[in-house]
Amino acid sequence: MSAKRVLVIGGAASGKSAFAENIIVQSGLARTYIATARIWDAEMNQKVAEHQKMRGAGWTTVEEPLDPAKPLATLNSEQAVLLDCATMWLTNHLMDDGDLAAAEDRLMDAFRCCRAYCVVVSNEVGGGIVPADALSRRFRQAQGRLNQRLATQADTVVQVVAGLPNVLKGSL
Repeated sequence: MSAKRVLVIGGAASGKSAFAENIIVQSGLARTYIATARIWDAEMNQKVAEHQKMRGAGWTTVEEPLDPAKPLATLNSEQAVLLDCATMWLTNHLMDDGDLAAAEDRLMDAFRCCRAYCVVVSNEVGGGIVPADALSRRFRQAQGRLNQRLATQADTVVQVVAGLPNVLKGSL
């Protein structure tokens, strides 16, 4: 299978991670999971544990909350990788108040150049109300820009709503 880039996008708890995991499993390739979440509290720890249980065995997990470009660069065409998720990655950068533009450029380069079958999960946040505080508005704007950049580079974009896929670009 030649390298392919897929963006799976949807709202919170829409079923996008399960859908993305299934894409990777169906590829038949060696599976890598790049986890971007930071565990700050018991609730997040429980969410991570549920995701791990849902994925099951057969995955190599790489925890990379800030620079997934590193592991993406190490993969080859005999592998499939799931980056879950771009939203947590963005949150980490906003909370650290680093150079988001440079980090985003590194991520885009890594997504474009990754030799593996690459699936990225991201949240769609544009359907809600205008947030009341500056950080939330900055996040919403940055997430929308990031999603647009990922969608431009992706061969396939799938929106997941209520567990149901809607292919917006390309094909699976």
